[in-house]
Amino acid sequence: MNESSPEMLSPPDAVENDFSAAKTSEAEVRDDKTSFRNTESTDGGVVRRALGAYEIGAKLRQLRLRKKIALVDLGKHTGLSASMLSQLENGKLVPTLPTLARIAMVFDVGLEHFFSDKRTRRTFSIVRAAERLRFPELPDSPVPGFFFEVLTFGATDKSIGAYLAEFPPRDNQEVRAHQHEGSEFVHVLQGVLGVNYQAEDSVLYAGDSVYFDSSEAHSYCGLSVEPARAIVVTTTARP
Repeated sequence: MNESSPEMLSPPDAVENDFSAAKTSEAEVRDDKTSFRNTESTDGGVVRRALGAYEIGAKLRQLRLRKKIALVDLGKHTGLSASMLSQLENGKLVPTLPTLARIAMVFDVGLEHFFSDKRTRRTFSIVRAAERLRFPELPDSPVPGFFFEVLTFGATDKSIGAYLAEFPPRDNQEVRAHQHEGSEFVHVLQGVLGVNYQAEDSVLYAGDSVYFDSSEAHSYCGLSVEPARAIVVTTTARP
């Protein structure tokens, strides 16, 4: 995983965050584009200048490049076309709040990431159980190797990512290896989890934990009849 997503368990810090997937309608952005143009015709661009001060597009691009996600891949997670995302990044379009919220979920950040100066605020972020969203390993995978819920959603400028992950029973050929910068910690809550690291298999039972350098290829496989569940913590790359 990585936090900094979804890969995994790659936030999402998984995608470095393979972990996040949120779908929206491109119509939301088109509607916003229409309403924005109507506003422009009446206020001479005041709204554009006000929103431009927040540099939303630049922040979006920074998040995407930090996680090394291509526009096309980001589009699979959000339901937006690469062209539309490019216009958002370049400031040619202003996203609606629902659209921006879905993009924020993919990158495991809160909306305040786009509207506040993180240098002036200390991080304190609570995630309620009912607010968590469940995502598959990959948005278009017919047989996901795992599902995850982001436990650190909303916190900005995180140095770790934390996830509640579920691993259905799978055959080895159904799982895929991945790697990402930083370190990873997995603590099994229930069931039996297989971990393949540097082509070597290990078996973890409820109560077992593992810590490893996630820049090496690794994969997970549920081995019990019931899905295995684990807490996964990822860190950013060490300087």
